[in-house]
Amino acid sequence: MSSAWLTSLGLNRTEQGNYVKSGWLERINTGIYRFKNDSPTLLGALASYGTLMNGQYRIGAHAALEMHGFTHYLELGKQQMVIFTPLEHRLPKWMTNYEWEQTLREFSTKVFDGTVGTSTMEHDGLILNVSSPELAIMECLLLSLEYYNLMDVYYLMEMLTSLRSSVVTQLLEQCSSVKVKRLFLYMAEKAKHPWFKRLDLSNVTLGSGTRSLAKGGTKIAKYNIVVPKELADYE
Repeated sequence: MSSAWLTSLGLNRTEQGNYVKSGWLERINTGIYRFKNDSPTLLGALASYGTLMNGQYRIGAHAALEMHGFTHYLELGKQQMVIFTPLEHRLPKWMTNYEWEQTLREFSTKVFDGTVGTSTMEHDGLILNVSSPELAIMECLLLSLEYYNLMDVYYLMEMLTSLRSSVVTQLLEQCSSVKVKRLFLYMAEKAKHPWFKRLDLSNVTLGSGTRSLAKGGTKIAKYNIVVPKELADYE
């Protein structure tokens, strides 16, 4: 909880200090407190940051997919929490410097406009900002190669049988990453998802030139990408 929030409840700075001295509260950073005997979780801190401090963030990539129930394939960094924030609203240091039970990975990007595919959801009594499955899988593709293996992302794609074609279309139209769009369409078509045929790609630009995503890989001519041979051959 923040000092400003406590002040809004009627506790001035002196009273807050008295609560610290009496052992009710513990100061974990300037203007940030926790209950003395409480062990806050990362999700709890994010919920407080969003609801009590008007912080801007979203749980994304594989972490969001797990929260939506896609937990069959857990090798994708199950001890990591991926958070996306606006470039101008990065997470505060009290959050990024704290030793949480999960590894916090923060990314800021303009590849997605931030308004489509993000919503609040309740999880264990907490209100959290979470990417939709449609956005989360694209976030995995955005971070692929450096943070995710493409085969791992494809295994996740295979599970996404009920994505909303209208949301996917909007995201593809607004996404500025050629890599993400080409990989997404390739994987969705390869997985033979029914919603793929309902996509409206008339306003989706895929750029020009070949994107090589694997050394010695296989070229997928339709999407002008080179992917790992393991992925191309996978059935």
